[in-house]
Amino acid sequence: MAANTSTSWKGNRIDVGVADMKCSDDPIGYLATRALGSCIGLTAYDPITKVGGLLHYMLGQPRDKDKARLHPHMFALSGVPALFRAICELGGQRERLIVCAAGGAVILDDPDGYSIGKRNHAVLRKLFWKNGIVLHGEDCGGSAVRDMKLDLGTGQVIVSSQNEEKRLWPVLTKS
Repeated sequence: MAANTSTSWKGNRIDVGVADMKCSDDPIGYLATRALGSCIGLTAYDPITKVGGLLHYMLGQPRDKDKARLHPHMFALSGVPALFRAICELGGQRERLIVCAAGGAVILDDPDGYSIGKRNHAVLRKLFWKNGIVLHGEDCGGSAVRDMKLDLGTGQVIVSSQNEEKRLWPVLTKS
């Protein structure tokens, strides 16, 4: 991961834990999550209203419907819709959302070689494809554990891993 940004991250930090989701319209705040291994961190941001959210889900889909009802942010299939609804409740609009994902690393392989991280990423991609959602930036796969931040004033999304940072949005173009 190339170090291509340096951000001081000042303002109100809102921490998002594992199987958790937070949204905010605080223009001097930022959302942050740590230790994205096989889990996926998903940010969504409306650049007009400056409303954003961050979901840290553990698994793609539940085996037990009651578990998804009790812990909706644990799963992609219940957590992603909850994230989008919460942003819209704060004034964001789905069609304007800038969406980025990180995580889905191969931490422990299943015997068939298809790890939880790969499954989590596949479920997300399928969910987005079925619903016409564009993924504006992603840093998924590999074997590195990542941290992820969303600046609520600018929409900038940074992923850091092994003392290096990568900007997922806005994408920097070479001049």
